[in-house]
Amino acid sequence: AGGALAWSLLNSRSELPEGLIQANGRIEGDHTTVASKLPGRIAELKVREGDSIRPGQLLARLEDTQLAARQQQADAAVASLTAQLAAARAQLDVARREVPLAEAGAEAAVVKARAAEAQAARDAGRFEELAARGTVEPRRAEQMRLAHTAAAADLRQATQSLAAARLGHDKIRARGNDIAALEAGLRQAEAAAREVASLVADLELRAPAGGVVLSRLREAGELVAAGTPIFDLVDLDKLYLKVYVPEKQIGQVRLGLPARVHSDAFPQQAFPATTRYIAAQAEFTPKEVQTPDERVKLTYAVKLYLDANPEHRLSPGVPADAVIRWKEGVPWQAPRW
Repeated sequence: AGGALAWSLLNSRSELPEGLIQANGRIEGDHTTVASKLPGRIAELKVREGDSIRPGQLLARLEDTQLAARQQQADAAVASLTAQLAAARAQLDVARREVPLAEAGAEAAVVKARAAEAQAARDAGRFEELAARGTVEPRRAEQMRLAHTAAAADLRQATQSLAAARLGHDKIRARGNDIAALEAGLRQAEAAAREVASLVADLELRAPAGGVVLSRLREAGELVAAGTPIFDLVDLDKLYLKVYVPEKQIGQVRLGLPARVHSDAFPQQAFPATTRYIAAQAEFTPKEVQTPDERVKLTYAVKLYLDANPEHRLSPGVPADAVIRWKEGVPWQAPRW
């Protein structure tokens, strides 16, 4: 619709030298619609029509209490599992240090108890023989038997302690399995938290690129569905001048031709541009052209994309003139209207 405001150079006007074509129109730009990914109520709108914006700038914020509650729950789950995992790892580290020490101590105790039991067995047997020959009192032989019984009990106790110490390795493996389960649970909880955090981030609408707000389509307090457009933006770094070239001249225009854009706002500056689009079909000159003979002429829409927009001087809607050079080497000239 904006392109319909442009009109072409006509034969009745001053001609430029061969190799140059002049035309005029209005500056336009590639539009971007900023929409909500999620349903919700608009809590805040940060910009208005005409405001210049930076890439990533916050434009609006939606509110969603249920999503906020989910985020708190997800964060709490991550914190709880993180604490449990830290405690389990600490316990595993302690067990890995203590179990080998306990096992080594139990093995030494078994060796000592086994030696003591063997000695007690030999002493009991010797005193039994001496008592049988009457060399020692039977009471002494009885004492040696009791000593052997006690030593045998100590050996059994030491052996049981060694077995219990060796079970510590099973506990270490079990603790490792517990840690693996906690790590898996933590990864799931973190993934859930990231998902919720992503949804919460989607409650903030940010500018995908720098530019200007052309339209603000909703107001604060409104309920919007997912996908509802809220802003219409235009990127000031991707502007173009849409002009209409008469049918008799369109054969000289091709993609990639250089052009110069002139604006009354900056009369001393010509903005370089490049021909990036040529319409495949002709159309009548836009109806806004005042004289009837001009309106019946067939023209082709051509888009001249600005190579740069220094300091964002040009903006959409500004009328401008252009000169397209189709013959290389022809000196540039200003439009002649």
